[in-house]
Amino acid sequence: MIIYHIARKEELLKVLEGENYFGDTLKSEGFIHCSTIDQIIDVANQRFKGQSGLVLLCIETDLVRPEILYENLEGGKRLFPHIYGALNSDAIRKVTNFTPGDDGNFQLPGEITGI
Repeated sequence: MIIYHIARKEELLKVLEGENYFGDTLKSEGFIHCSTIDQIIDVANQRFKGQSGLVLLCIETDLVRPEILYENLEGGKRLFPHIYGALNSDAIRKVTNFTPGDDGNFQLPGEITGI
């Protein structure tokens, strides 16, 4: 199964060199936020609207070494995948630019939807 994580391009440089990825919340929250394909656009538009310099990581869950828990820590019913540890770079199957439209909203890139 593939899960998705929005990252800043500059955060990804170490991963491209084969190192583990810590994201911007592993130290502060104890996990890396991820989304399913059905959740990614809502998350992007709520938390990253209008921001540039982003990429979308496509992560193969079977290859992730740390534990992945599906949970909602804000009290909602939708469960989100959280990676509880540094993400091993070999679990990242694809990295694609993730750019908002002129209105600041995101849509799934064509290479993710298969278009």
